[in-house]
Amino acid sequence: MSTTATYSSAFLATAAERGYIHQCTDFAALDERLAAGPLTAYVGYDCTADSLHIGHLMSIMLLRLFQQTGNKPIVLIGGGTTRIGDPSFRDEARPLLTDAQIADNIAGIRQVFTKYLTFGDAAGDAVMVNNADWLDELRYIPLLRDIGRHFSVNRMLTQDSVKTRLEREQAMSFLEFNYPILQAYDFVELSRRLDCSIQMGGSDQWGNIVAGVDLGRRVESRTLFGLTTPLITTASGAKMGKSLGGAVWLNADRLSPYEYWQFWRNTEDADIGRFLRLFTEMPLAEIVRLEQLRDSEINEAKKRLATEATALAHGRAAAEAAAETAREVFEGGGTGDDLPQVGLPRDLLAKGIPAFEAFARAGLAASNGEARRLIKGGGARVNDAVVTAEMQPVSLADLDPQGRIKLSAGRKRHALLRPE
Repeated sequence: MSTTATYSSAFLATAAERGYIHQCTDFAALDERLAAGPLTAYVGYDCTADSLHIGHLMSIMLLRLFQQTGNKPIVLIGGGTTRIGDPSFRDEARPLLTDAQIADNIAGIRQVFTKYLTFGDAAGDAVMVNNADWLDELRYIPLLRDIGRHFSVNRMLTQDSVKTRLEREQAMSFLEFNYPILQAYDFVELSRRLDCSIQMGGSDQWGNIVAGVDLGRRVESRTLFGLTTPLITTASGAKMGKSLGGAVWLNADRLSPYEYWQFWRNTEDADIGRFLRLFTEMPLAEIVRLEQLRDSEINEAKKRLATEATALAHGRAAAEAAAETAREVFEGGGTGDDLPQVGLPRDLLAKGIPAFEAFARAGLAASNGEARRLIKGGGARVNDAVVTAEMQPVSLADLDPQGRIKLSAGRKRHALLRPE
């Protein structure tokens, strides 16, 4: 069976229909098991930051669908594996974090999942576990003897995450080389503790997932399954999930609901249908209608995408507020209370700062040089008036009645400066 096959289980049928599936270790057997009754699956997330970003979003949506179709999802927090760092498709080792940093990151990541999954003690409720609970207790010699003997170094060297680093003659430490072994061990441990039979993740995790399936068969005689999602790029070939300011974070304290909404609003025309299927729960018939819109009408589809995706991440009220802010800014000529706000010292604004510096400080340009180019190209505005010179002062004289200064970079990016 493949992603285009007909499935008996509600989970695989819906996942395939919406485009979530890339690879599976055994489609037919997994479909049969799912059709027979509920199963348990997990996705692992290392704690390298205090929020997840939309690069993680497809796997989160897949866990949500898994629960909605009657199954039990596990969120595995990598409190242990974060200490090593996943080498998958990276050119260099991840910075090593302290235990305190990892604990802070775990607290931030927990906030994401409460929006997407239902946690509790019922049979189908989601649970969150930390692999530090068992990895921290492992002893080195028993691990080598009981687990390490099942791994072929020859095979590990053929995994893309390892092979790519070696081909580029980029150093890979023995610490990182152990990561696939620990991820495989996680799968076996979850199968023992919580009867978990499926590991899901991005396509870059395929080698690690297969290693876990194989380890479960060797040491426990268990039949385990691996399922991956496709790598998502935009229609223009760019990696999904980056904006001018960096990662598109899922926590509101890292990226405001308005900025999150605006990210989806700026989706390329050719990606509308695909992203509506993957990142919203709108009915497919309505998605088909929206993706057929053309010219200026396609903007309505983009607004629907932005509002529905933001409602999942931040709640319906925040999504509607973001949509209204965008309407005020783009259609009504207003400032919008939910626009990103940046505070500057009042005495600095009293003297006046050059416009190029104001735009850089507001995050509307990545550097002073980029801000200068924006102004030279006529794309910078202060309170909707075009900035005509790089050194044009931005000062307290520009404050609106609400005590703010609206900066605009092009038609789609705006921020408010406020004295503090």
